[in-house]
Amino acid sequence: MGRDKRPRDPQRRQGGPPGADAAGPDDTGPKTGKGAPKECGEEEARTCCGCRFPLLLALLQLALGISVTVVGFLMASISSSLLLRDTPFWAGIIVCLVAYLGLFMLCVSYQVDERTCIQFSMKLLYFLLSALGLTICVLAVAFAAHHYSLLEQFTCKLALDSCQCKLPSSEPLSRTFVYRDVTDCTSITGTFKLFLLIQIVLNLLCSFVCLLACFVMWKHRYQVFYVGVRVCSRTASEGQQQKA
Repeated sequence: MGRDKRPRDPQRRQGGPPGADAAGPDDTGPKTGKGAPKECGEEEARTCCGCRFPLLLALLQLALGISVTVVGFLMASISSSLLLRDTPFWAGIIVCLVAYLGLFMLCVSYQVDERTCIQFSMKLLYFLLSALGLTICVLAVAFAAHHYSLLEQFTCKLALDSCQCKLPSSEPLSRTFVYRDVTDCTSITGTFKLFLLIQIVLNLLCSFVCLLACFVMWKHRYQVFYVGVRVCSRTASEGQQQKA
């Protein structure tokens, strides 16, 4: 009769787990599953058409570089007297090399925050080569546009196995442009002119893709990197507070 009777826990009386009332509905403990926050170092992959955005840029560089190279060799096969600047297959080859480096970097060892010197060196090299590809493609556009404007003004005639073209001028000693190993002048004024127009369009697209690749590399280096460190440190501090 002299014993104190303490009220029993209703949850324990019903068979509930001990300590279940300690965790309320607003418990901020560590979570796992879909709604769990990502650990420090995990990066949210940005996708476009099913693949990562930088990877898509490298694939576009490869496709455009191959196209520029193929069209350039087709232009060189029209006449043996065409200058190297008039058949810009060299621009396509350089862009293809840039694309191969980008594919290797993005598919094998790409990370937004550089953790090793090799990753930083590869990203820097890809950035510089993309800038070089941008410059070369713009140069190829300038050469092709200049030659295209000349073909718009040429008056051509066939002489033996060559096509001789002149600018309309009253001077008798005006410059004559000779295209050797040509059986018909329409291959110059028609086919070659069309190839020049295609080269202008392809190199413009290629220069835009190279510019976009440079922007993505710059953005990942100077924006995403520091934001990621800030988010990771905040997540780590929250985890320590929860453990305490």
